Amino acid sequence: PKSNMLYDKMESAKSDLDQVYFGEKKELDILEKNVETTMQGLVKKMGKKYVILGGGGAFGLITADYLLKNTDCESVTNIGRNLPKNECFTLNIGKGDKRYRYRTYHITYEIDLLMDFLDSYRPDIIINYAAQGESAVSWKNAWRFFETNAVGLSKLVELLMQRDYLQRFIQISTSELYGSAQKEPFLETSPLVPSSPYAASKAAFDMYLMSVSSVLKFPMHIIRPSNAYCPGQLLHRVIPRAILCGLSKKKLPLEGGGTAEKSYLHARDLAHAIFLVSEKAQLGTVYNVGPDKAIAIKDLIKKIGELMKIPFDELCTIVPDRVGQDARYWLDSSAIKRDIGWEPIITLETGLQEMISWCQQYQSELIEYPQVYQIRA
Repeated sequence: PKSNMLYDKMESAKSDLDQVYFGEKKELDILEKNVETTMQGLVKKMGKKYVILGGGGAFGLITADYLLKNTDCESVTNIGRNLPKNECFTLNIGKGDKRYRYRTYHITYEIDLLMDFLDSYRPDIIINYAAQGESAVSWKNAWRFFETNAVGLSKLVELLMQRDYLQRFIQISTSELYGSAQKEPFLETSPLVPSSPYAASKAAFDMYLMSVSSVLKFPMHIIRPSNAYCPGQLLHRVIPRAILCGLSKKKLPLEGGGTAEKSYLHARDLAHAIFLVSEKAQLGTVYNVGPDKAIAIKDLIKKIGELMKIPFDELCTIVPDRVGQDARYWLDSSAIKRDIGWEPIITLETGLQEMISWCQQYQSELIEYPQVYQIRA
């Protein structure tokens, strides 16, 4: 009997302990779930962390400005190969905003230092503008274009595939890899027919990204924009160069008479497309981004002349065309409009007036800078 009584007491004590254990475990589970929900809410409230490679250039800066002003981002870091430029090119973007920073790393020669920074910062989104980016000069030392645009970037992606923090890698490609459009604009599925070493190097990295996305599930998107422009743009580009020529009473050398056609897109419209893709697009997508119509460069110069009240023949002089000039860059951007609702907002006339105002504001500084492309490592 004593043994039975002892056994009953032991069972009763065990039952009491089980109730305490499972009761506390349930409370711990509830507490853990509440903490997890709270953390998710904080992360959502804080927004994403962005890195923009090639962020020392005008398009990267405009994209940073868009993200800072139009999203709930936690932070934006621009990374460029050079120290920050003067105000006439940076436009003081990010100045005084604690969410913004600029870092200097060279993708090709400092990949180890770049990865050290990325691993410490752990960005959610990486937007890549970084490239050797001028087709006209890519016929000489073409290997330099592949060194950065294909080899350097593929090394970066291979390292990123070993990390767990990246949600999306967005490559800013080019419309030039399609070659010259004929009767119809190019679709994303159109054959790639690059007509310069620069375009070929960009096509190579696009194809690499598509392969690692399809087979290894690397979380990437490719955006192929038409010819972008904005204040702060390098001065060898036709729009700022034409405006500065007009302001300084010089004539723009108009290659081939300006018969080539291009589709001009303001960099803020491009930044809007990038953000929509980062938030809404399915992983692995490729999108053309550009206006519906192309314009002959001579007609573009005429528009600039009209806004500046300068006759066409006083603003430019005809010179021979450059090697490898494509006749028309023209994109069908209906896919991105259909899938995520993007379309350009800024008209060419509005954008050109903004460019003229920028050149007028900083004219004394801008005329001191070279108006030809200088290739550097």
